Amino acid sequence: MSARFPVVRPRRLRRTPALRRLVAETRVRPEDLILPMFVKEGIGEPNPVSSMPGVVQHTRDSLRAAAKEAAEAGVGGLMLFGIPEFKDERGSAADDPGGIVQQALRDLTTDLGDDIVLMADLCLDEYTSHGHCGLLTPTGEVDNDATLERYAAIAVAQAAAGVQVVGPSGMMDGQVGAIRAALDRAGYTDVAILAYAVKYASAFYGPFREAAEGAPRFGDRTGYQQDPANVRESLREVELDIAEGADMVMVKPGLAYLDVVAKVAEQVRVPVSAYQVSGEYAMVEAAAERGWVDRERAILETLTAFRRAGAGQILTYWATEAARMLR
Repeated sequence: MSARFPVVRPRRLRRTPALRRLVAETRVRPEDLILPMFVKEGIGEPNPVSSMPGVVQHTRDSLRAAAKEAAEAGVGGLMLFGIPEFKDERGSAADDPGGIVQQALRDLTTDLGDDIVLMADLCLDEYTSHGHCGLLTPTGEVDNDATLERYAAIAVAQAAAGVQVVGPSGMMDGQVGAIRAALDRAGYTDVAILAYAVKYASAFYGPFREAAEGAPRFGDRTGYQQDPANVRESLREVELDIAEGADMVMVKPGLAYLDVVAKVAEQVRVPVSAYQVSGEYAMVEAAAERGWVDRERAILETLTAFRRAGAGQILTYWATEAARMLR
């Protein structure tokens, strides 16, 4: 180095977009993205979700069209959430062969084949009249072990309808083991499990509860979802789910928990996913609408953050749009 000027100039590799692309350490590909989609029974046209601009509750027909668009854009997977017309204490529609998710899975299997990975959320909150993720005891507590039997039945119903990956999200102890055993007994040994292994009791789920119509009618979910203050607990949950047969694991939410994504990615040898949840989506959309952030840059920057932290797959409501931008 001379007396006046530096010899080492890192800025040399930042001079042009082409140079920056050439030396980029982290890349997001369209096939890394998974699109969460809501399909509702008993509606005649797509129903916009007010707190999530651009997101709708789909009819079966509009779901098929949007799924085709996602596949053509290069999106890697779809995660389906169903909203039945009728709900009861047991969430009976969740494993009904004629239930909305099972119908949608059969539609998409016919339309798309192996062009995209078909996934389905496996839980009860969208299907129960009380809005909790499991069956209730007479005193109103979620009955963990009785709920496992329901999850096992739902997994088999989804597999029979053509699902390739089930996503148990209820945070019941032993859910992965119960689901794996049920799938194997029914002959669906090739159906994979994406375990919501790390799912925090978060304030960022609010818009989702409008979209999925699954808010609890009483109480909250802190009794089974994790405390945002804890990390070691999350790593233990991941270990347990993998030991029970999880093929992939997920951290949810994402942006506020990138440290957890990184720790999980360092610890495990299975694919790690992160869910860019509804509240994170809504914050960027609201800020962009007011001109406070550059919307497209914010979308791509947040997706890059997930990949940089170690997530191999990203569930995001921007999946189709982002895939087009990335291509």
